[in-house]
Amino acid sequence: MTEDVFDAIIVGAGVAGSSAAYRLAKAGLQVVLIERGPFPGSKNLSGGVLYGRVLHDLIPNFWESAPVERVITNQIVSFLTADSSVNLDFKTEAFNQPPYNGFTVLRARFDRWLAEQAEAAGVMLVPGIKVDGVVKRDGKVVGISADNEEMLAKVVIAADGANSFIAQQAGLRDKVPAGHAAVGVKEVIGLPREVIEERFHLNGNEGAAYNIVGFATRGVPGGGFLYTNQESLSVGLVIHLEALVERQLKPAEIFEDFLAHPMIAPLIKGGKLLEYGAHLVPEGGLKMMPPLAADGLLLVGDAAGFGVNNGFVVRGMDLAIGSAVAAAETIIEAQAADDFSAARLQSYPSRLEKSFVMQDMRTYARAVDFMKNERLFEVYPALLSNILADIYRQDAQPKKNLGPTLLKNLKTSKISLLDLLKDALAGGRAL
Repeated sequence: MTEDVFDAIIVGAGVAGSSAAYRLAKAGLQVVLIERGPFPGSKNLSGGVLYGRVLHDLIPNFWESAPVERVITNQIVSFLTADSSVNLDFKTEAFNQPPYNGFTVLRARFDRWLAEQAEAAGVMLVPGIKVDGVVKRDGKVVGISADNEEMLAKVVIAADGANSFIAQQAGLRDKVPAGHAAVGVKEVIGLPREVIEERFHLNGNEGAAYNIVGFATRGVPGGGFLYTNQESLSVGLVIHLEALVERQLKPAEIFEDFLAHPMIAPLIKGGKLLEYGAHLVPEGGLKMMPPLAADGLLLVGDAAGFGVNNGFVVRGMDLAIGSAVAAAETIIEAQAADDFSAARLQSYPSRLEKSFVMQDMRTYARAVDFMKNERLFEVYPALLSNILADIYRQDAQPKKNLGPTLLKNLKTSKISLLDLLKDALAGGRAL
């Protein structure tokens, strides 16, 4: 009896899995997309920013039918102390023109829509299936097993998230170590549309994205974020796991302090809690990246460790889609050659090296270590706040020029001029 063998099986119907499935189906391949949840997006904690140029290349003008929330026209970087905030606020109408630079999305809705596009292209979507492991024959991955049954394919794509069980089963990686992981804690807070637009100074579908450092994490390496949706806010923290363990701090307690901060509390005032959750976030960059290809197997998205956090912006979805498209193009070539060996599939990492995905990962490779510099989370926010307080304070005392003001605050801070210069140099290289 001849076994049924699909061209590709993709495990995980997030943005990476569905994008790869869509591209393969458009090329005429038989594709099965397996999702553990009852529907794509059901396991994702809603809220994030999608920088969508790469998806526009895959599905032109996707925003016309996709459930996007707001167009990101405002990017804000905030430095917090316990009782103050310093904001770098950038707004441009250039980002409010198609093809748009970025959107806020609610993943439960957006992932479901993207999987539906893949289905419409011919993909077989199979939700509610927990994959038990990979099937290997003669050392080659030839499918997956679930509920004591096997499903075979010429190639498997692991798109099953940061702690990819498929990649572990295949022997490409271990569990994400604490030093390369962070804990993400997030709430979705409901507010009327008109309140959001008035509170954040937005017009129509304009949106704002905040990246926040300092007291947001009580000085622990990590950061906060706040994104505006149409009728809700996505608010959260990403905190390095190893530092949390070392300091014996609880993410929930840090998060409560963050929400009560004098800058954050007015922005969420009167809101209704719609969702709350926590999840693992890969933050090791190139240091934690496993082999991306093996006999009959490719890794994409979080499973491959793709993510960028350089303090100004947090990216994951666009890198996931870019890696998915590169994987699909590799498989299309492999299908034409009828060769899914590791040697043939090595064109996938080669293809990534030529794309923005790996080039951006290399550009910001040093940001991983730089963003663990504890002075970023305590000393520099306080220094900025004290300098500006001196500039704006009018107390019937003679004022000093900017230079002496800077030097005075530098002397009273906990940082030497040498450390300041070192950090400036390291920041310039990393960011």
